Amino acid sequence: MRRILYLEPVGGIAGDMFLAAGIDLGVSPDAIAQALSGLNVPGWKLAVSRAVRHAISGTHLDVVLDAKEAHPHRAYADIRQLIEAAPTLPERAKARALAVFRAIGEAEAKVHGVSIDEIHFHEVGAVDSIVDICGAAVVLELLGDPEVHAAPPPLGSGTIRVAHGQMPIPVPATLELLRDVPVRFEGVGELTTPTGAALLKVLTKIGHPPDFIVEKVGYGVGTKDFRDRPNVLRASLGRVETQATEGLWVVEANLDDATPQLLAHLVERLLEVGAKDAWVAPVVMKKGRPAHLLGALVEGGLREAVVDVLLRESTSLGVRYHRVERHALERDFVEVDTPWGKVRVKRGLRDGRVLNAHPEFDDCVRLARAAGVPVKQVMAAAMAALTP
Repeated sequence: MRRILYLEPVGGIAGDMFLAAGIDLGVSPDAIAQALSGLNVPGWKLAVSRAVRHAISGTHLDVVLDAKEAHPHRAYADIRQLIEAAPTLPERAKARALAVFRAIGEAEAKVHGVSIDEIHFHEVGAVDSIVDICGAAVVLELLGDPEVHAAPPPLGSGTIRVAHGQMPIPVPATLELLRDVPVRFEGVGELTTPTGAALLKVLTKIGHPPDFIVEKVGYGVGTKDFRDRPNVLRASLGRVETQATEGLWVVEANLDDATPQLLAHLVERLLEVGAKDAWVAPVVMKKGRPAHLLGALVEGGLREAVVDVLLRESTSLGVRYHRVERHALERDFVEVDTPWGKVRVKRGLRDGRVLNAHPEFDDCVRLARAAGVPVKQVMAAAMAALTP
């Protein structure tokens, strides 16, 4: 059974909102704090409260420091050492947190035109950001390591003052982090922070989620109160049933540069790896180009094998797939006598009634060749023998 966590950044996303959403789903704040206790950073604690935004109630979280942060600027190497040396952090959580910080470091390095080793984190190097990022990795562990998906985040607009001075929203690092993934340019103010962007980019798949059964819903409430939307991160936790995973899928690709020989080979290969059916159909693509649609019907467990064949052996740069439903007749075989020998006939039944019947063509060809008669004559005799 696959576990799914689907994040909807309704009012954007920040590190504290991720933790708050996890707590609202039932994760214990004490368990998070315990896992983070091995981080060698100044004193801090998690302050958890209830909050409401636009009539939606959820969990709000603050990382409260005992004293003013003495070293707000940290190099990537310093943060990596902190995380790697933390004895209470699970190894998988360490790897995820390090990946998030590296993504932020690479984005900042590109924006500023320097190497990652020269980057010193400002806001995201402070204690609260370290707790947010490492805490997010811990939340996924405490939720049972679900497969994480997210809706495209709103980025906001306007300007904001940061350590480097006045910056446009989204700040350059946020936009760099979210290159090549779906986003929404909407809203007023900073809706998605660099930390939130990095969590989405590294820990989630942004786009449409798989079909799944929702079991719990949590809301992480942000600090700001926007006029046009509730400042919440909604998190839905659930499962994908085995039956849904193993359903029937159509896998297909458009090919405008494949030879007839290659198309015939591909149909054979798709059937060899387990496709229930495979086909080629003529289509017209952009600029009026004639092309072919190559498709296959496949059980869910074999979908990746079919995708692999299409990507490895066709000329396509990508494939698409979608789940389908079908209603199939019950099937059986009966043997009938003809003047030239026995022929198998496939029957389609519903509620015990025969609705369709077809002689096996290979049997008919074999008998027709041996007797020197037309194939259609053998097929007609087989059907006649089947009819009561």
